[in-house]
Amino acid sequence: MSESGTAAGAVADTVAEEFRRLYGAEPEGVWAAPGRVNLIGEYTDFNDGFVMPLALPHRAVAAVSRRTDQVLRLHSADVAGGVVQLDTAALEPLSDTGWAAYPAGVVWALRAAGHPVTGADVHLASTVPTGAGLSSSAALEVVTALALNELYGLGLTPPELAVLAQRAENAFVGVPCGIMDQMASACCTEGHALYLDTRDLSQRQVPFDLAAQGLRLLVVDTRVKHALGDGAYARRRAACESGARALGVRALRDIPYGELPEALARLAGQSEEVRRCVRHVVSDDHRVERTIALLDAGDLRAVGPVLVEGHASLRDDLRVSCPELDLVVTTAVASGALGARMTGGGFGGSAIVLVEESDTEAVTKAVTEAFAASGFTPPRVFPAIPSPGAHRVS
Repeated sequence: MSESGTAAGAVADTVAEEFRRLYGAEPEGVWAAPGRVNLIGEYTDFNDGFVMPLALPHRAVAAVSRRTDQVLRLHSADVAGGVVQLDTAALEPLSDTGWAAYPAGVVWALRAAGHPVTGADVHLASTVPTGAGLSSSAALEVVTALALNELYGLGLTPPELAVLAQRAENAFVGVPCGIMDQMASACCTEGHALYLDTRDLSQRQVPFDLAAQGLRLLVVDTRVKHALGDGAYARRRAACESGARALGVRALRDIPYGELPEALARLAGQSEEVRRCVRHVVSDDHRVERTIALLDAGDLRAVGPVLVEGHASLRDDLRVSCPELDLVVTTAVASGALGARMTGGGFGGSAIVLVEESDTEAVTKAVTEAFAASGFTPPRVFPAIPSPGAHRVS
């Protein structure tokens, strides 16, 4: 259930009104880009592997106008403080600009690629929960990239915008993320999951109509904040790269699942962390392939056990789960869910739960009560409804 035209117009009006208050002029347009939840395929995108995200109704919305004086003015409705003013010609990677690093990094990446972006006034507002593993940062990057692409007539495609947004996060912000988050925000379509090959960026929109089969996919935001810039994500990426080098392949995607035992035997001289990371990535790529086969066959219920397998791998091999995420999965499955797993980078954030529509209330109640019994902050639970990717609102 995406926003209706009336609701989308109301959001645009609110953001445009605040833009006028801040900058004393009308914006040239309003754009939106969604957060995402990943059905399956975690830590595979920077290994040239496969992923299957879908866009959420939650989105970053930006009112934007061009400037010609090399000034970039940024304001967020969601962060305390005033307008952040930067010199576009003086933007430097890894500079400390807080939340503004994400849109500023996009301007830097566009200029570094030779695109004539001379400045902008930007007002942002987002409903994507931060720190929940739902790609709030990618939404900020993609909505900024889309707006500037249209305003400056750059002619970049959605995948090209995603690549530039990823470069902003990698090189400017300093988070070594893969391409999935930005591609999902830029390229997902309503009612579909995005089956993406992160090596060549080929993609396929896969119909994902849960309601037609009496199912729901729930997102459980544990409210445990994660920060991927703290080094844990980077260490796992480095371990994956070490494993690929030791195996003599370009990326772990090149290790067939059937050859995984042999590959692990060849890694006997590597650290246990490297071996665990290799086992997770190769097996999770295989889980994506199994999931797409099940979706193509119309057997959505059979995806449930694959999700549970994926969580066990993330918990035990990659070791990126946490007690709250594990509690969601064990409680949901014990309460009748078809499957569940953590989603996103881990160390907190969110889990997804595949349930019969008729079991939604019971599973939600069980998870909420389990959190209360454990003394955890109450989780936030909402349906993951496949929604449109980035687009112009007005």
